[in-house]
Amino acid sequence: MLTSIGDVMRKCYQRGWITTRDGNISLRVENTLFITPSGCRKNLIHSEHLVQCKIDDEGNLIVPDHISPSGELEMHWLLQKNWHDKPRAVVHVHATNIVAAMFAGFDIQTISLQFPEIYRYTRVGPSVPALPAVSKELAFATANHFDILPNGETSFDIVGQANHGVCSIGSDPWEAYEHIERLEHICEIVLKSGLKVSDLKR
Repeated sequence: MLTSIGDVMRKCYQRGWITTRDGNISLRVENTLFITPSGCRKNLIHSEHLVQCKIDDEGNLIVPDHISPSGELEMHWLLQKNWHDKPRAVVHVHATNIVAAMFAGFDIQTISLQFPEIYRYTRVGPSVPALPAVSKELAFATANHFDILPNGETSFDIVGQANHGVCSIGSDPWEAYEHIERLEHICEIVLKSGLKVSDLKR
């Protein structure tokens, strides 16, 4: 499963959802959190490059001091910390059409409900407002918009982050990727339709 982190990053790069040093993925497996490192070329990343953080018996994240994890570590940890039962992946990229649709003023949660090919398989949450990247504000707002339950379950699979990107959760990196792919496809359709935000408010 660790090799799929690099595979998904390369796929996102090929699709233009990230530039070489953008995006990040984490994977929790029992009491270990694997996360992409900061500043690396994500289109070249492999499992041996991942930062391995241990989770102690009190539920604290132990980050090694010899390598820097992604600057979005706090966002990933908030989405991972209460989850124990099975592996969970979090994928954060800058999917072009999703970001474009939000920038144009579309509520992506609302428009997703118009297309069964996404709402049958992917629960789209409310979008996070524009906040600085790698900030505590973005991390906490993203976690809040996923509506995390006490057992670590979430009410949604994916949320948009205005002027920035998208964050998705799955049982493995490919499942999280597929949530992004579905929403990206719907946003592309809406943008190509020529529909304006004002048309939806009539």
